[in-house]
Amino acid sequence: MGKYNFTLVIPSLDPDDKLTSTVGSALEAGIDDIILVDDGSSAGHRAVFDELAGAHPEITLLRHEKNLGKGAALKTAFSYFLENKKDRSGVVTADGDGQHTTEDIIACAEDMEKTDCVVLGCRDFSLDYVPKKSRFGNRATSFVFRVFCGMKISDTQTGLRAIPSDLLADMLEVNGSRYEYETNMLLYMGQNSIPYREHPIRTLYFDDNSASHFRPFRDSVRVYGLILKYMASSIFSTVVDLFMFFLLGQFIFNGGGKLDVLYTTACARVISSSVNFLTNKKLVFHNRSSLGKTLFRYVCVAVPVMLASWLSVYLISELLALAFGVDAIAHIGRTAVKIPVDALLFLVSFRAQRKWVFAERSSGRR
Repeated sequence: MGKYNFTLVIPSLDPDDKLTSTVGSALEAGIDDIILVDDGSSAGHRAVFDELAGAHPEITLLRHEKNLGKGAALKTAFSYFLENKKDRSGVVTADGDGQHTTEDIIACAEDMEKTDCVVLGCRDFSLDYVPKKSRFGNRATSFVFRVFCGMKISDTQTGLRAIPSDLLADMLEVNGSRYEYETNMLLYMGQNSIPYREHPIRTLYFDDNSASHFRPFRDSVRVYGLILKYMASSIFSTVVDLFMFFLLGQFIFNGGGKLDVLYTTACARVISSSVNFLTNKKLVFHNRSSLGKTLFRYVCVAVPVMLASWLSVYLISELLALAFGVDAIAHIGRTAVKIPVDALLFLVSFRAQRKWVFAERSSGRR
């Protein structure tokens, strides 16, 4: 064993001389175990990998015959590590484009070994020279993570991550094969209460980040995939809920009293929740747990949310009726009140479903 007890993982596609510089700097600093993953580079770029691996026994070269994506490249490295590097403390993933310095790689590794947490190397996006698309993309994703997932992460797109070895088997279970994999990894960590911490690193960009293979539209859809699917499922279920609430209130429970609002809310929610449960289990979270267990958890969340919706709609409607001097607010008014109420409860429900209802117990450390 050399100076350090971690493995450096660098996935790359069609690299330039920055990969050579990154690897050279790591070797000079004493990092003696490096896994390079050639993710289907063109023939003209393969020589870079071959020269590095041929010249340095510390390097293990893994190769995809065609481009499979950054997530797939990381999984290939993690699988190899688990089969051949069990004596090491963990891995540090880094990009080969020069954005991650050797000093930061080592610092994140040492932080991981000291705390036994996943360590995220986080950049400072407030700096003037940060490309606008990078600043906007990260801030948008950070906002979504905080609001929807309750996770405070300042750099959700960082490729510099130190991961303890006993968590790598879990990381292989995370969905995704391209850039969305790194986002799904963070979601998985939050869902399974895997401890993480941030470590400040240097913020480096070259030529306005022109070397990046990130495709703004297609990869952004992949990155936000889980959240977008959940939002689509919830919006559809909300439309069903509001539609049934309106119909039932107009033609069946139309007395306007407290119990009428309860009955209307309950019936509409049973119908919309059934749609939401099946959609989320099969299409959003791809949950493999038993139907009975998952349904029980779903009901434990759905019933309190339904009661909160009913009570909030009733109380707000009564307050509005008193304020405007009418005996009772019209049903169309109650439906209007229900929209913002359920919008707030939407966030509560998302967190509960992601964190508990559709969570699947990880196989590693808890």
